[in-house]
Parts: sequence; C-alpha cells; structure tokens
Amino acid sequence: MKHLLIALAIATLGLSTAPAMAQSATPAQNDTLYQALGAKLGLQALMEVFVAGLKADPRIGVQFKDTKSSYLQEQLVDQFCVVSGGPCKYQGADMKSAHAGMEINKAQFNALVEVLQVAMDARNIPFATQNQLLARLAPMHRDVITAK
Repeated sequence: MKHLLIALAIATLGLSTAPAMAQSATPAQNDTLYQALGAKLGLQALMEVFVAGLKADPRIGVQFKDTKSSYLQEQLVDQFCVVSGGPCKYQGADMKSAHAGMEINKAQFNALVEVLQVAMDARNIPFATQNQLLARLAPMHRDVITAK
C-alpha cells in the first residue's frame, strides 16, 4: 500500500531541481505540518540528508554538481518551511523561472522525488506526514517538467 501511495505522489509531485519552489505552491493556512516536520531544526536536518542524496544520485547528481550544498539547503529549508505553514520567507525565484530552459524530464523529476522519500524515511518522518508534504508540493510539477 505504501508503494502505491508513493507512486501516486511521485506521479503528481512537483519538486525543484534548482533552488526555487515555494512561490508556485500555496502557503499553508496553519503550521501543523511544519511542526510535524520538526519545525526549522527538523527541516534543516531533512534538507541536509536530501541535498546529500541529490548530489550522490547517479540519475540527477550532475544537475547539482556546481551548486553549493549549504546554499541549496538554506533555500530548500525556506521553501519547505513556507509550503508546510512555517514562519519563513522565501526570497528565491519562482518555479517556472528557475526551471526555464533546464529541460527537466519526468524521469529526472521522479528521481528527485524518490531521493526526497529516502531522506524523509532516513529522518523517520511518519508516512502520513510525508504524504501531506507531497500533496502540498504536487501543484509545482507543471512548472518543473519542461521536457517530454
């Protein structure tokens, strides 16, 4: 059952392969998800694992080879904070602008989602919380996948 839900989430999720995310998502109305993710410290720990996974993944790591890990982590913490209802402000580019001309295909996009799943599992984030986050990120896929 878990794999079915993950497959559905992957099919609709819109995560960034560049440091721009939250402005394409609707900010949450409350901070319940933000708190469930461990607030700022929890997001920082998650992004540390996530960014390391992105850079190490043979399917998509090349897209991040020239990106400073600490910068990417900071941007993602702010983006996920906003998306999850936290008090952060994200100052980066919107998803459409950030991904223009990158020719990201569905396979690359799905690989990134899988890396996020592994990072959330490694941080022992409950499956229901993972699904809530994925659902909030899902609308962004239209601005990320630009190649067929």
